[in-house]
Amino acid sequence: MASPALKANKKQTARQLWLAVHLYLGLGLGLVIAVVGLTGSLLVFYLDLDEWLNPQLIIAQPGAQRQSYEALYQALRQAEPDRQRGWRLEIPEDPRRAVTARYYKPEETVHHGFAPLLVSLDPYTGKVLANRFWGEFAMTWLYDLHYKLLLDDPGKILMAIVGGILLISLISGLYLWWPPLSKLKTALTVKANASKERRNYDLHKMAGFYTFIVMLVVALTGVALEIPQYVNPLFGYFSPLQAMPKPQSSPSAPGQQRISLDQAVAAGQSVFPDARLCWIETPHDAGGSFRINLRQDGEPSQRFPKTNVWVDQYSGRILAVSDPADLGGSDTLINWLHPLHTGEAFGLTGQWLVLISGLACPLLFVTGMIRWLQKRQARHKFKLRSSA
Repeated sequence: MASPALKANKKQTARQLWLAVHLYLGLGLGLVIAVVGLTGSLLVFYLDLDEWLNPQLIIAQPGAQRQSYEALYQALRQAEPDRQRGWRLEIPEDPRRAVTARYYKPEETVHHGFAPLLVSLDPYTGKVLANRFWGEFAMTWLYDLHYKLLLDDPGKILMAIVGGILLISLISGLYLWWPPLSKLKTALTVKANASKERRNYDLHKMAGFYTFIVMLVVALTGVALEIPQYVNPLFGYFSPLQAMPKPQSSPSAPGQQRISLDQAVAAGQSVFPDARLCWIETPHDAGGSFRINLRQDGEPSQRFPKTNVWVDQYSGRILAVSDPADLGGSDTLINWLHPLHTGEAFGLTGQWLVLISGLACPLLFVTGMIRWLQKRQARHKFKLRSSA
C-alpha cells in the first residue's frame, strides 16, 4: 500500500504535468483560440450585425402585401439573367428583413470552396437591395475566418485540431482548478481586497469555470462540424444515416412549362400545414425539382431546419419527403450539432450563453498571459535575491 507521502508526490507530479500542458497550449495557440472565440461570438447574431453594418438591408416601412414568390424569383432572374442554374431563397419571418437568394458556384468565385452570390430583395417591391459575393463583406469574411481560418479545406482540418486542443485546455484547466470540498466556496468566488495578482488569477479561473459546460459543447460540436467526412461515419455505426434524396422531375408532354414557386410552396406546405416556410430551392435544370424547406415546432435550428419536401417542377407532385421525426438517432444527433454550436437550439438564452463563452476565450488568453508573466517575474526576482 502506497504511503501518504508517495501519494502526495504522485499527485504533485500529475499536477505539474497538467500545468505544463495547460501553459504551453495556452502560450502556443491561445491567441488563435481567442480569435476563434471572438469571431464566434460575433457570428451568434450574424444577421443582425450584417443589417447593422448594411442598413439598406432593413425594410424601413414594410408594406401590407408581400410580392408573390414567383414575382420575387422573376425579379431575381431579371437582375441576374446569366445565372441559369437554381437559386435558394431564404424567406424571413421578420417583416423588416429582406429575402436573400443564394446562387451557388458562380463563375466569379468558382475557385473558392464556398463563395455563393447573395442577392437581397425587398419582399414588398422586388427591388434588389444588395448584390454581394460571400467572403467579400464583413460578416461572411468573419465566418470564413472562424470556420476555416480563410484557408478553405486545409483551414477546416486546422480548426478541428484547434478545437481538440481547446478541449484539452479546458479539461486540464478544470483539473488544475479543482479544489478540496472544504475550499469549494472560496474557489467559486473572487477574493475581496486582494492583490492585483490574485484578482487576475480569480478572473482567469472564474471565466474558465462558469463557461466550462458551454465551451465544452461548442468545442465538441465545432470539431464535428469542421470534419463531417470523418465524424458522421462514426455516428453511422450506431444507426444508419439517411441519404439526401435527389428526385428528378419529368414533363408529361414535350415543352411543358414548370409550375410557379407559389404552387410549389403550396404543394410542400400541404404535407406539413403547420410548419413555417424557411427556404425555396428552385430546380437546377430541366430534370431538377423544387425543394421546399420548412420548420416544424420542436426543431432545434431556426434558420436551417431539416423538414424538406421535393416537388416535381412540372406537375406539382410530391416526389420525396424528409421528416426529422422519422430520422434515426445518428441523423438526429447530426441535426443538433449546428444549433447547439450557435446556441439557437435553446433560443435567445442559448445564443447569449454562446456569445459570453466566446468572449471568455480572449479573456482567458489575456489573464493567462498576465498570470504567466507575473510568475516569471516573481521567479526572476527570487533568483536575484538568492544570488545576492
